Amino acid sequence: MSARGKARRRALDILFEAEARDRSPLDVMAERIERADPPVNEYTVTLVEGVTRHLGRIDELISTYAEGWSMERMPAVDRNVLRGGTYEMLWSTEVPEGVVISEWVHLAGELSTDESPQFVNGILARFKQLKPSLVL
Repeated sequence: MSARGKARRRALDILFEAEARDRSPLDVMAERIERADPPVNEYTVTLVEGVTRHLGRIDELISTYAEGWSMERMPAVDRNVLRGGTYEMLWSTEVPEGVVISEWVHLAGELSTDESPQFVNGILARFKQLKPSLVL
């Protein structure tokens, strides 16, 4: 797995843990940074900080475009995969959009249900298509 792939995986772990523990992702990340096992790299920090900063808009977009699925009904892994992928798709310019989709779909396939990769792919591809109109 690439360094960015590992960073995404660690960001997803932090987002998932924060939600499960009803804590701020920034607090969970600070604990992980202090523990340094495994080390938290700079791109993980970028992703977690970005998701946290834009969480309201990210959740609004996911809720709007996840037809037939409320945020509460989604598996927690999918919800947080979509949060990370949405942030990276809409607010990060460091990675090509196709790579963003591929990487987050891969995480969904590795960690969630059999249907999750297709679900995540559909939403992130839609965000790619609508990107200019979605970023406020």
